[in-house]
Amino acid sequence: MSSTVTSDPRTFHRGGRELPPIQGGGDDGRGGGGSPDYGQRLRRARLGLAVGITPVIMLFVSFTSAYIIRQGLPTLDDETNRYIHDWLPVNLPWVLLLVNTLVLVISSITMECARRHITREAALAPVRSIPGISLGEEKSFPWLGLTVVLGLGFLFGQFMAWKELADRGFLLATSPSSSFVYLLTGMHAIHLVGGVVALVYAAATALVRRPVEARRIVVDITAWYWHFMALLWIYVFALLELAR
Repeated sequence: MSSTVTSDPRTFHRGGRELPPIQGGGDDGRGGGGSPDYGQRLRRARLGLAVGITPVIMLFVSFTSAYIIRQGLPTLDDETNRYIHDWLPVNLPWVLLLVNTLVLVISSITMECARRHITREAALAPVRSIPGISLGEEKSFPWLGLTVVLGLGFLFGQFMAWKELADRGFLLATSPSSSFVYLLTGMHAIHLVGGVVALVYAAATALVRRPVEARRIVVDITAWYWHFMALLWIYVFALLELAR
């Protein structure tokens, strides 16, 4: 019985030996046909996000440890030459902080709506590209724009909370307790500004008509970062309430 051997056109011959075929793809996120592999790019972007937020988590863990330890740590009074406890309870504007928390949670919901909407668009893109196939016009809600507005509203609310603290006599250098309040809320606000910048960039990708798969990566990563910011703020809010 004879057998037929089919030669793979991608197989190279060198020195009489047959080498394995070259597989498609590479380390640049492109498939075998040279088209971008957006699925692989998305996985890499999510991994990069996880690596990026790890130092932020460690930073706030260190702040938490210092916050709790400093509460019970006495200091030496120069006038009396005795150790005293200078940790003063901070009269926080809880109503305003609760409103800010609600605004940020709602913004996380709108961001998730934006992520799911762009994911659906990316899934339907291959079907829409088929000639003669029409899925109809789907009205899209500006979820990203709404999230930007809510994020800016949260930052404005935080500024009003700091102003209220100052009016109550709690400044950055008033006591170690007030210093930690400004430090925790301020560092969170700085990281949230980075999220707002990412949101604006994600919205801009739609205006420049980038491929829907590329826009999905930007929106997806921004959404998970925004969810992380919301959870981080809830953690900071609970820390200030329970460990004061």
